Amino acid sequence: MKDPSALAAGAHTVSSSLDPMAAAEYAPAMDLPDLKDDPHLKLVRPLVEAYQAFWLADNRHIRSLKLTPSQFDVIATLGDTDGMTCSELSARTLVTKGTLTGVLDRLVAKGLIRRDTVDSDRRRIHVQLTEKGDGVFRKAYAAHIAFLKPFFEEAMTPKEIDDARRLLLKLRDSFKRSSA
Repeated sequence: MKDPSALAAGAHTVSSSLDPMAAAEYAPAMDLPDLKDDPHLKLVRPLVEAYQAFWLADNRHIRSLKLTPSQFDVIATLGDTDGMTCSELSARTLVTKGTLTGVLDRLVAKGLIRRDTVDSDRRRIHVQLTEKGDGVFRKAYAAHIAFLKPFFEEAMTPKEIDDARRLLLKLRDSFKRSSA
């Protein structure tokens, strides 16, 4: 929040009620540098806008297939496998561990997956697609790939796609290292 008395002087301050770090209350107000030409910040808005546009189109299409994005993620991950444990599934999907159980419950109720205990360790659960689930995987996955592909083909060459993937993974890894 901008302090009205500081605005006249061109200084900006952060309201302590919005700041998650109590120690920042004691930090002196700092003038913001001129950021309009910062090459890093020039990337943030287009990156977020691209993600939002992708998320909206992706979600709408997945929901038109009568699945939630989390259900689609689980089905796509289990497709063409002999199944996997809940731990493996959690590590390979974008579904949080806290959400996964509910997603699996709903997929069991739809008859799309089955859960079995692992004989060698009864605490571990093995999850796999049922025959019906495999049919949904084959239909929904193919339809979704066909839906997404034109967006990428219109925007980028195969080389640009490879470059974008490499750079996005590099950026992701930088943020993961910083938050670890």
